[in-house]
Amino acid sequence: MYYLIENTLRECTVEECHCGRDQYVAILSPEEWQETRDEFDMGIDLDFNLSESHTTEAKVNYDSITGMLVLPDRRDMSAEYRKIGFAFDEKGIVFIDAGDTAYQIVRNIIETKKWRFPSLERFLYDFLEYVIHEDLSLLEAYDNELDAIDKEIEGNKEPDIERINDIRGYLRDFKAHYAHLIDLSQEFEENENNFFLTNNLRYFKLFTNRVTRLHEMVTSLLDYTMQIRETYKAMLAEKQNRIMTVLTVVTTIFMPLTLLAGWYGMNFRYMPELNSVFGYPVVIVISILIVAVSIIFFKRKKLL
Repeated sequence: MYYLIENTLRECTVEECHCGRDQYVAILSPEEWQETRDEFDMGIDLDFNLSESHTTEAKVNYDSITGMLVLPDRRDMSAEYRKIGFAFDEKGIVFIDAGDTAYQIVRNIIETKKWRFPSLERFLYDFLEYVIHEDLSLLEAYDNELDAIDKEIEGNKEPDIERINDIRGYLRDFKAHYAHLIDLSQEFEENENNFFLTNNLRYFKLFTNRVTRLHEMVTSLLDYTMQIRETYKAMLAEKQNRIMTVLTVVTTIFMPLTLLAGWYGMNFRYMPELNSVFGYPVVIVISILIVAVSIIFFKRKKLL
């Protein structure tokens, strides 16, 4: 697919794309790129191996800038990342995409954007902005979910620890993703090859600021997950301490009874209590008193 950057993106033919009157946007499959890359005259001999790329990055060449966008699926963070290669110069940009991610973003731009001052810089800003446009809502949803889990812990309810670990893993992925986007935008902002108009570099600065705020929010949420995990560990420790306290109290209560049982289990021949009519009832009463006094004592000490 080929488009010219006018007041909006206008679909065009490959001949119009190469005529040089307007900057262009092209979306090609890896196979199409291999067949037509010489026509774009970017002075590069580059094979885009999408399967071997794992991070978003940009590389400044003599006559072009090339790189890769590696995008997590916001609707299913466990799914495989979507990968889009790109190469551009002052005349336009080519996206190399084995799927339809780049096409869907471009279609969204066509449906929602109309530019008073069209330019490649403004298109790149809108393209990158669409990549992150739902992220604030997604991070707020994670924040609300973590709040709910934190309240469960405060109410001494058993939280979903697996879910906390999943969210923490997603947040780590987002943090790395945003760090790479910041590096990418700053590489564009440096404008080493002077492909961009100086007045339009503000778009990349604006995008960098937006991603930086998302990066800071993710960092804060990661700290929150650590706080929740520490709170959960404290709750488990408190439960264990309570159990140990009860066991200790029970052991202490029955220790004198164990002494009585051991004492009168020695069966010496001359033990007057053995021949006493009241020996057995007296031992029962003493045992009950010991238990009652111990319970009262431990309750006053708030150990029961």
